[in-house]
Amino acid sequence: MANSKLMLDYVYEHEASLADRVYLTQPVGAGQVVHYTWAQTMDQARRMATHLKAQGFEPGARIAILSKNCAHFFMAELAIWMAGYTTVAIFPTETAETVRFVLEHSGASLLFIGKLDIWPQQEKAVAAKLPCIAFPLAPPTRYDTWDAIAAASAPLSKRVSRAASDIAILMYTSGSTGTPKGVMHSFGHVTRAAENICRDIRSRIGDIEDNRILSYLPLAHVFERSWVECESMVDGKTHVFFADSLDTFLLDINRARPTTFISVPRLWLKFQHGVFSKMAPEKLDLLLRIPLVRKLIGRKILKGLGLDQVLLAGSGSAPIPAELIAWYRRLGLNLIEGYAMTEDFAYSHNSAPNHQAPGYVGVPLPGVMVRISDEGEILIKSPGQMVGYYKRPDLDAEVFTADGYFRTGDRGERSADGLLKITGRVKELFKTSKGKYVAPTPIENMLNAHPLLETSMVSGVGQPAAYAMVVLNEEVRPQQADPAFRAGVELQMAQLLRDVNAQLADYEKLQMIVISVEPWTIENGSLTPTLKIRRNRIETNVAGRVEAWYASKSNVVWA
Repeated sequence: MANSKLMLDYVYEHEASLADRVYLTQPVGAGQVVHYTWAQTMDQARRMATHLKAQGFEPGARIAILSKNCAHFFMAELAIWMAGYTTVAIFPTETAETVRFVLEHSGASLLFIGKLDIWPQQEKAVAAKLPCIAFPLAPPTRYDTWDAIAAASAPLSKRVSRAASDIAILMYTSGSTGTPKGVMHSFGHVTRAAENICRDIRSRIGDIEDNRILSYLPLAHVFERSWVECESMVDGKTHVFFADSLDTFLLDINRARPTTFISVPRLWLKFQHGVFSKMAPEKLDLLLRIPLVRKLIGRKILKGLGLDQVLLAGSGSAPIPAELIAWYRRLGLNLIEGYAMTEDFAYSHNSAPNHQAPGYVGVPLPGVMVRISDEGEILIKSPGQMVGYYKRPDLDAEVFTADGYFRTGDRGERSADGLLKITGRVKELFKTSKGKYVAPTPIENMLNAHPLLETSMVSGVGQPAAYAMVVLNEEVRPQQADPAFRAGVELQMAQLLRDVNAQLADYEKLQMIVISVEPWTIENGSLTPTLKIRRNRIETNVAGRVEAWYASKSNVVWA
């Protein structure tokens, strides 16, 4: 018989049976932390639920959260659900323009404001008539505070039930391909996906008493929401630690000593660059070739990264170079790559113990069906599949096949044993003036494996050949003005260009590598909040300079 339990049912069980177990650990500054047990978490959530219900919003009203990851994000989500409403989370790094769009498009009835770095810029996007509540770690605001409201409100006493068809989460995509879209997820689909994620994690780490995880990727993104927050709500024995700030990240991860750790390719690359800044890649490679030394060196490096207790390490959200996965495995960290989307609540593919290979994103998770269209597009049907796009039935008609498969927009191929490889985006393919299509993602993965590079973008629409634009990693960027340093970089990039071109078909070969002196960041609009490159934005920014780059006939250009 199919499981009829929903997310809140699991939470109520933990509240009763795991009341005194620490669930959330929140840094509050100066190295201090506050621990919240399941009983304390639910007491706070129930008090806020009472307040929210008293506002008399319509059933299913959208309640927004603008905050970095923190314990009160979890509490607010539970309160919103118990009050009969729907959660809308906004990336904490979003511009005022996007904050305004999400609040208006979702029709938000109230906004929770939490930990934020750029609140003065975002505040102007909040309508004066919109009720707001400030979390304990929020910047100074004129709004009522969580603590004051909780103190004045009695805990909601009953176990409120929600229907499987009720919308639990309205999740806005990060907008790498344009205006964010509101993805509707029901309680039924969210719960089924989270149950399966919990089973997948437990099958890899075992039934350890304390599964520790550090929550630091944006909770407004599906990866963190499903694999950390919702998984922990189903599991009950997952202890969630939060990061305080970028400056304290090493302290935060060493406090947690995570047993499960998920990240995105850019951060896995950043960790590697940090290791290389202390030991030359060539020297480390030599040491890792010595069997008696490899294990000792690997354990020491992982301990320095705070990852020596990790039983499951995962990468998702964007393609990761196969060479980077192999490098971590040489250290003794079994880093696996997964594949999923906002539209399937991050429940699609993952590597399995006997079905994994660098460069592949794994096999379908239980209940997931997949096929490749005649055009090479990956089509998915998942237990976590969205209900649809909010206010956009026209898009629903575009993205679903007649038999209910979701058109991912990703190109892929499958091996004989079912492993899936992502070969690019359908819409990212571009034609050079030779009339041939170029797929940028595989070429970018080759480039990104170079230790000097933080990220790259391959472009060249309508040009005689493609080109690559790259950003140096932050450890070496301060030396960019040094002529001797530049000369050395140019030699390495010229060699990289030759190495990459040797692996490409003639029509894919790069004419040059362009080094961007200005890094690509969330703040300057070149990256999404989940650190994916915004191709259109970057291409628009450099459009006026491209012809001069080609005219220079140089194989390495500084821009």
